[in-house]
Amino acid sequence: MVLSRRQFLAAASAAVAATAIPGRSVWAKYDPDRFPGFKVGLQSYSLRGFDVDKAINTAGELGCAHLEFFGGHFSPTSSPEEIAAMKQKMAEHGMAMYGHGVHGFSKDHAKNEALFKFAKAAGIKNLSADPTPDAFESLDKLVDQYDIRIAIHNHGPSHRYNTALDVLNAVKDHDPRIGACADLGHYIRSGEDPVEVIRLLKGRLYGIHLKDFAEQKERTKGVILGKGHLDVVGVFRALKQVDFPADGCLSLEYEENPSDPTADIRECLAIASEACKTAAS
Repeated sequence: MVLSRRQFLAAASAAVAATAIPGRSVWAKYDPDRFPGFKVGLQSYSLRGFDVDKAINTAGELGCAHLEFFGGHFSPTSSPEEIAAMKQKMAEHGMAMYGHGVHGFSKDHAKNEALFKFAKAAGIKNLSADPTPDAFESLDKLVDQYDIRIAIHNHGPSHRYNTALDVLNAVKDHDPRIGACADLGHYIRSGEDPVEVIRLLKGRLYGIHLKDFAEQKERTKGVILGKGHLDVVGVFRALKQVDFPADGCLSLEYEENPSDPTADIRECLAIASEACKTAAS
């Protein structure tokens, strides 16, 4: 059965209501049947209004498979003891650390390597990145040495990696572990079709920021998934078609209501779950 956009969003809203049961945590642990074929996590920047412990607890209660940390929650200058403590916290919540970023990289090889050493110690496979053009010689060496991926993050209009082709042109002559973290919301702002972007980036796609915006223009507002220009079912179908890696970093990122976006994130995850199930059927 093919659902209309209105029917799909109505079904997803019903799923949110069904889980909002007072007196207990919603989705207290990750349910593999909720996103068949995928592990969906959260970019911790979505919870930037919370301290790190509250962010981890909230993500766990929301049933996220992993957290993609930003530096404000988990600093890349953390000591070995702090890294070990973070790994323990995440294990206690049944969550993994698949990604970290977004990081700037330059031709400064020693500075670049410090980020790779941090990621290796933390068990992080994917670093979302905004490398300068002169950084790639260093990055080619480091992704080979550490077997950690670099995933170039687009930041929308006026950014050097504005379009999918900008990313592909930057990585085409480099180690295949240097690829893309596709921020689907920013691609909407750039006037690109997120589903087509995923297809274009096949073989180089290591991260997704699952995000929606109201309009295809530079200045616009973030919205609940599917209520703007994002074809959420189409996204999951495309991810299946391009064989998005099992250890890739697929993260919901919701930037609105920074003081407490929990209810909005819960709704986004419910919509993503319904979309993933529809794509799998």
